[in-house]
Amino acid sequence: MLRRHFFPASVAGLAYAQEKPKRVGLIGCGWYGKADLLRLIQVSPVEVTSLCDVDSTMLAEAADIVAGRQASKKKPATFKDYRQMLAAGNLDMVLIATPDHWHALPMIEACQAGLDIYVQKPISVDVVEGQAMVAAARKYKRVVQVGTQRRSTPHLIEARNQIVRDGKLGKVGVVEIYCYYHMRATQNPPDGQAPANLDYEFWTGPAPMRPYNPLVHPRRWRAFMEYGNGIVGDMCVHMLDMTRWMLDLGWPKSVSSTGGILVDKASKANITDTQTATFDFGDLQVIWQHRSYGAAADPQYPWGATFYGDKGTLKAGVMGYDFIPLDKGVKPVHKDVTYEYDRYPEDRTEKDLERHVAPAIRGHMQDLLANIASRGKPVADIEQGHISTTSCILANISQQLGGRTLVWDSAAHQVIGDAGANRLLRRPYRSPWNHPGPKRV
Repeated sequence: MLRRHFFPASVAGLAYAQEKPKRVGLIGCGWYGKADLLRLIQVSPVEVTSLCDVDSTMLAEAADIVAGRQASKKKPATFKDYRQMLAAGNLDMVLIATPDHWHALPMIEACQAGLDIYVQKPISVDVVEGQAMVAAARKYKRVVQVGTQRRSTPHLIEARNQIVRDGKLGKVGVVEIYCYYHMRATQNPPDGQAPANLDYEFWTGPAPMRPYNPLVHPRRWRAFMEYGNGIVGDMCVHMLDMTRWMLDLGWPKSVSSTGGILVDKASKANITDTQTATFDFGDLQVIWQHRSYGAAADPQYPWGATFYGDKGTLKAGVMGYDFIPLDKGVKPVHKDVTYEYDRYPEDRTEKDLERHVAPAIRGHMQDLLANIASRGKPVADIEQGHISTTSCILANISQQLGGRTLVWDSAAHQVIGDAGANRLLRRPYRSPWNHPGPKRV
């Protein structure tokens, strides 16, 4: 009798352990941090136990929102210092959605704490940071998904499977990727004092200390190269990563880029307003362009990619795709972005949500959770994020060095024959923060 009841009870106990909600923390409670976390809540019965941000107002608002959205209705514990949040335990996974200069250190320490991770793109602000992040994920056997969610966008998955992989484009020789959004800050407000709710010293962290400027927080820190990698690091990384995924590309053989601040010289922003870059993969080139002024080349695709093959052309973006065959006997295909309001009506009213991206984030979270269960590599594994991020950083280094071509040795993680470029692969960290990677000579 005892033996007969033991096995079913054991199975029930195992099932309970598998179904126990994952305990989740968020580091960086701003715009996209909340968007990512709330999509995760939509697809899994997680328990958000911890939130961290150096802006006390933003932190408190996020705690209220999460309490209203998660099933338990519990308000998460709040922290200003991510190290204290990680040390407190009570976590299985963590989402990192800080400004870019704060991705590497929390991600590596989360790996050391035994957590699985969702980290926003670009993964790093320098190449050596990215190397250290990949190494930490592998050393501690963590599952890490990068927020390059084009890989989980329903209509782009369809385009990859039914257009690209079916051979409908034929031989693709060039892909143009681009962003023509007027997204660069154009204001020039005076420097001043940081608001009382923001710990600006901690916010700056390992980045160079600038006088506080209201452009910096919230969200508009992307105007400054000190905290990221400009529009290339922010927008090119998405479309380059999408292209690499669609065409099964690895590292580029070389990268070159030119541009600068050619039009808007009055703004406080120090990122380029105009830039082109060529990522050379051998028998295929991926060519980037951004302008933060003027009209888009195609108003239907202000941010996207155009794949040119000898059988047809594919235009792909966040709002849909178009396949234009060269053979008049082949039917063109148009597909619009997928919305999921019937299943997730809260998408309609959530503040600041990019509604067209919500299904992609949900898919990205579901892929992460499936790979946490299997201990496999998610679709946007940290190594894939590192390749796309590093390629964009190399473009900025090339532009900084006057446009010279950087020939990349992916095994050695060095630019071949260019000591000046190699010195720029690792940014200096501001004391007392220590860079996680080795120094470059």
